[in-house]
Amino acid sequence: MSYKKSQQPQKASFVFGKRNYQFFLLSIAVVILGFILMMGTSDIYSFTKITLAPLIVVIGFALGVVAILIKPKNTGNSQ
Repeated sequence: MSYKKSQQPQKASFVFGKRNYQFFLLSIAVVILGFILMMGTSDIYSFTKITLAPLIVVIGFALGVVAILIKPKNTGNSQ
């Protein structure tokens, strides 16, 4: 006797929710903004290049960590 298991199509689900991806894209944009602020050859020792830009990059990386750690909201299908 062989029993065939009923093949139920499984809905593909992402690991992260929509909000996680939005935060992740925001973090990428903030990091890119920080690196853009660091660019240039004139006035190397300006406040923007020495203090502000690295701070913005660190904030961007922190947003990336937050994007990973935020718990996605359940859409109702909990099994």
